[in-house]
Amino acid sequence: MGFTTGLLGGFTLTTSLLYLSLSLHTRNRVQQASLLQQQSLILNNVVEPLPPPPPPASREVQAGLWETAKDRWNAELEGNVRKLQHMDWDGVRIRMEEGVSAVWRRAFEKGREVVPDPPK
Repeated sequence: MGFTTGLLGGFTLTTSLLYLSLSLHTRNRVQQASLLQQQSLILNNVVEPLPPPPPPASREVQAGLWETAKDRWNAELEGNVRKLQHMDWDGVRIRMEEGVSAVWRRAFEKGREVVPDPPK
């Protein structure tokens, strides 16, 4: 083996060993740093816990014109049905009877006023 080959072989071996040891050292340091960050976060959370994250926002999709019109129609119909269900039907009947009797009385009173009494 000649001088140049031995020199290049030694240089290559030394450089490879140096690169591998530095790479290993760097990976170990990165791993240690991440472990220290995790431990620090855990200890800080014990002393001052982080507030819980807000719930995810619900995704709303804009309804089209047709869907909006259907929703309004259904809401109006639903309100009218509820109104009919909660109506006091006895009160409605009494008001109707009073109205009809008032109209009947007025009709007969006007009829009496129009017809004069026969002379005697």
